[in-house]
Amino acid sequence: MPIYTGRGDDGGTDLRDMTRVSKTDPRIEAYGTVDELNALLGTIRPTGHADVDEQLRTVQNHLHVVQADFANPDPDLDSDDNDGDGDPVITQDHVTTIETWIDDHDDDLEPLRSFILPSGGESGARLHHARAVCRRAERRAVALADAEPDAVNESAVQYLNRLSDGLFTLARVVNQRDGEGEETPTY
Repeated sequence: MPIYTGRGDDGGTDLRDMTRVSKTDPRIEAYGTVDELNALLGTIRPTGHADVDEQLRTVQNHLHVVQADFANPDPDLDSDDNDGDGDPVITQDHVTTIETWIDDHDDDLEPLRSFILPSGGESGARLHHARAVCRRAERRAVALADAEPDAVNESAVQYLNRLSDGLFTLARVVNQRDGEGEETPTY
């Protein structure tokens, strides 16, 4: 199978149901930004921390589900079927997974008392960058939900919101483990 088809040369692309839309469609913007986030996470692994690497690998797989979810203009939003028989969808279980990781890592971190600058060692700084891209993906997903309220899985939007918090937490964890201090902004 060739990697190129030429079908997108006119500025259009296919959704999951083979509907043709512009590459600037809010749905394409949403799942395209999720794809960017996923690729960015691929540049962060390995961090040197096996548990963080495993969590990032899991997130990358979740993000493929988010992309499939957003690429489907007619999702079965009542389904939580991710066993290959139906449309892949993000569920509350995915959100809970991220929340559990955040809670577990927070136990090992100093409580935040102020904002911190997105910085640190290489992996920590890249995780902060990924958090910012995740927030953009969330904004694109919210724009899609505003444009098509009945055709967007709210759990997928919530997942991106929680994931940005998770990536922030992972950045703090990696920086702490790598002996990188946190800097507060000056005003």
